Amino acid sequence: MGRSGIASTYASDPVAGTCQADRMSSRGPVRVERSAKRVRVVFGGEVIADTPDALYVWEWPYFPQYYVPSSDVVDGVLRSSASTARSPSRGAATMYDVVAGGRTANDAALSYPDSPIPELRDHVRFEFDAMDAWFEEDEEIMVHPRDPATRVQILRSSRHVTVSVDGVVIADTRRPTFLYETHLPRRTYIPKLDVRLDLLTHTSSSTRCPYKGTAEYWSVTTPAGTHADLVWSYPTPLRESMEVAGLMAFYDEKVDVTVDGIALPRPHTKFG
Repeated sequence: MGRSGIASTYASDPVAGTCQADRMSSRGPVRVERSAKRVRVVFGGEVIADTPDALYVWEWPYFPQYYVPSSDVVDGVLRSSASTARSPSRGAATMYDVVAGGRTANDAALSYPDSPIPELRDHVRFEFDAMDAWFEEDEEIMVHPRDPATRVQILRSSRHVTVSVDGVVIADTRRPTFLYETHLPRRTYIPKLDVRLDLLTHTSSSTRCPYKGTAEYWSVTTPAGTHADLVWSYPTPLRESMEVAGLMAFYDEKVDVTVDGIALPRPHTKFG
């Protein structure tokens, strides 16, 4: 399905940050927008979908999924499954096993052929984590598609920042780097030389972020006890976040932070 076959009737959307040419439709919590990026899906060592006409579909508010036109999926990759699913907003789903390169991922794709959202009817959604790799243009993405309305701003500063845990100053710097990410609290990244590394223990924990890359973690030990995985760093971040490479950040939800002598309130997030 080409882009020219769908017209938008929506005016600008200040919440999503999209314009009339990009916004397509919404129903309940679900909204749909076009992506101008070439999207490729790899499974079993093979490119099983390759399209310039993917859709962003927000099935929930936090981030989108990619829906790929059925015509841009390699023949024979999708095999009907006996499983069923239904979404109040998207309708009844047809489930598929994904088969390629001698491998099978059960129930790893679905479509909504009779969806009340017309743009979805001839598209397929692959389970992101069930696939081997995803690419936007020639760059691999991780975790989930990057929300086009999310921005990461990284600003160096000369403000005086301290971080304390159980009353012990763990970090003291006049060269912080502030990272601003849409809809999230500001994070402060601090040079390792300004952190009490003697109180930190490296752990085996690891997380991935679609905007920053793969993080490693440290626990903090004070006379009052040990706080697991309180500090993280991106040793080799993605290009857009390179300026925080090797710097350390703390969960502001669990530590006491001052900026230029002023104590900051702890933010309330799921990490608290």
